[in-house]
Amino acid sequence: MESPSHYSDAYNKPELHNRNFKNDLQVSMQLNVWTLKPIGTWPKSLGHSRLETLWCRVSNITCYGLLVLILIPGGMYMVLEMKDFYSQLKLGSALSFFMTAVMKYCAFILRENDLRRCVEYIEGDWKNVKYTEDRKIMLKNANIGRRLIVICGIFMYGAVLFYYVAVPFTRAKIVEEDGNLTYRRLVYPVPKVLVDARRSPINEIFYFIQLLSGFVAHNITVAACGLAALLAMHACGQLQVLISWLNHLVDGREGINDTVDERLANIIELHVRILNFIAQTEELLHEISLIEVVGSTMNICFLGYHCMMEWNFQQPVSGLTYVILLVSLTFNIFMFCYIGELLTEQTMKVRESSYMIDWHRLPERKSLAIILIICMSDATTRLTAGNIIELSVSSFGNVIKSSVAYLNILRTLTT
Repeated sequence: MESPSHYSDAYNKPELHNRNFKNDLQVSMQLNVWTLKPIGTWPKSLGHSRLETLWCRVSNITCYGLLVLILIPGGMYMVLEMKDFYSQLKLGSALSFFMTAVMKYCAFILRENDLRRCVEYIEGDWKNVKYTEDRKIMLKNANIGRRLIVICGIFMYGAVLFYYVAVPFTRAKIVEEDGNLTYRRLVYPVPKVLVDARRSPINEIFYFIQLLSGFVAHNITVAACGLAALLAMHACGQLQVLISWLNHLVDGREGINDTVDERLANIIELHVRILNFIAQTEELLHEISLIEVVGSTMNICFLGYHCMMEWNFQQPVSGLTYVILLVSLTFNIFMFCYIGELLTEQTMKVRESSYMIDWHRLPERKSLAIILIICMSDATTRLTAGNIIELSVSSFGNVIKSSVAYLNILRTLTT
């Protein structure tokens, strides 16, 4: 695979560098930095200091600890003290969300070097923008990626507020021991063999820990979706830039004195670079995408079931909370599938544009190079979930159909 910093002389002319690349880079990646850095998964710079390393390690240990403090006590309570099947199912489905968050978090940490290489690709592309038209194309796609992250964040962080704040505080406090003990029910119950979480200040401490844990788990989901949006939309932007270059291959650009050979060399080099970036993106995301697809399929099923049950139990706040969670997870998996479809369509447009230009006007046998571009556009440039499921709109439909099928089975078994 080519080095992210490799450019030909024609593509790396100093006078053609983007002077605003730092601002453009911030527009493209700032939201991803805000979601990944607090959990210690934003890649460290090559010359990072000991303080930066220490911050990442402390963040990793803290996040793992917060997630474990939900999974272990919750699992123990479900096994030791819960007898009602619906309550066990309700808690188990919530814990499954935390389990998928742990797996995605592990994937982030293990793929740090791959993420760093992708970031270097993006930085190099922004720094070496050749034309104003290219910069506009890249900014347009970067803004689309930002909007996707914002929508995902609104849903997920809104779900945190409902699930961890609205639901607990709208329920009445529990009174026990003839009025001598009053406490608020925790979002995730703690078994008595570990600690009596009914008493103050233990109750308040565990509530605060669970609130932080919920924020970490939901932030990991936002970070995963945001990263997928960043990489896929950047690749789409580069493919659109390639199409723009193809359209100027025959006649060149006004005011630019270059030859057909130079333009053709730049186009092929950019195309190879894009294919390498997409391959790197696939390598980085395929575990995270698989976890997201499988986890969302099960969680959508559980949340749909809980929505129906909570409304039947006359619990409107809980029902609304589960609706928000259901919409959040549905949007997340749709976003993964949508950007995969968008990238595939953009790759096909490169193939179509290669043929639609006036290639017959190219001198000598240079038009044969267009065949190479068309063939490379047919190469494997699709995003997949674990090299098993292709991320596309049809895959999203299959996920929803599978979730509904599991929901019907669950309703049959519980009625």
